[in-house]
Amino acid sequence: MDYLKPADAVAAMIEAGTRKAALSASDLLIRGALSGAILAIATQLAITAAIQTGVPLAGALIFPVGFVMIVLLNLELVTGSFAVLPMAQMDDGIRFADTLRNWVYGYAGNLVGSLLYAGLAWGALTMFGETPAGAVGDRIAALADAKTLAYSAHGGAGWITAFAKAMLCNWMVCMGVVMSVVAQSTVSKIVAAWLPICIFFGLGYEHAVVNMFVIPAGMLLGAKTTIDTWWLWNQIPVTLGNLVGGFLFTGLALYSTYRTRSAKVTTVAVKAPAMP
Repeated sequence: MDYLKPADAVAAMIEAGTRKAALSASDLLIRGALSGAILAIATQLAITAAIQTGVPLAGALIFPVGFVMIVLLNLELVTGSFAVLPMAQMDDGIRFADTLRNWVYGYAGNLVGSLLYAGLAWGALTMFGETPAGAVGDRIAALADAKTLAYSAHGGAGWITAFAKAMLCNWMVCMGVVMSVVAQSTVSKIVAAWLPICIFFGLGYEHAVVNMFVIPAGMLLGAKTTIDTWWLWNQIPVTLGNLVGGFLFTGLALYSTYRTRSAKVTTVAVKAPAMP
C-alpha cells in the first residue's frame, strides 16, 4: 500500500528518532549543513518567483522543493527533530542527552550551511560587491529588517509574536515530516510533504533555519538590522517557538493518541479468545 495508517506512521517516526540519535557528530553536522544550504536556496528561489510573478503566493508554491529534497535524502533539519526525537524519548528508546545532542549538532550544521550559502548568494547577486544586488537582494534585505526591527519596535509583544508565529510554523513543518512518512512512494511523499510546507510559507510564519539565511544575507545586502537584533528579536524566540510547536502540536499530540491507542488495541487483541 502507498499509505501508512497514523499509528504505524508514529511507530516509524519513533524508529527514525532512535536512528537519528545514534548518528555521529560529523554526520549530524554534514547533513545539517546540507539542509541549511538547500533550504536557503529554496528560500531565494521562492523570493525570486514572488518578485518575477508579482504574486507572493507563487513563492509559497515553489518553496517546498527544498524541504522535499531534505526529506528524500534523509538529511538533518533541526525543526523536524524537535518532534521526532522527543517521540523516541517518550517511548524510552533514547535519553534526553541523546535528544539534546542531536538538536545541538543539527542546529549548528543548519547554521553553518545557511551562513555559507548566504555568503555565496551575496557574491552571486552583487558580483562580490562590485554591482547592486537588484530586486531580489533588496527584498531579502527588507525581509531581514521585517523579521527583526519590526518585532523589536513592539518590545515584549513583538518577541511573543515571533514566538507564536514560530510555533505555528513548526506545526506545519513537522506535519510535513509526518505526511512524508505516511506516504510510501517517492511521488506521494513529494505531494504529501508539499502541502503543509506551502501553508507555513504562504502565511508568513517564522522558521529558524530559513531565518539563518534570510537575516545574515539581508545584513550583507544592506539591511539595517544587526547581529544582536537578529538573535534577540528573531533567532532565539523563533527557535524556542519552533521547538514548542513541533513538540506540542506534532510529537506529543500524535504520540499521545496513536501510540497509546495502538498499545491498547494490541493488549486487547492478545487477551481476546481465538474465534472458532
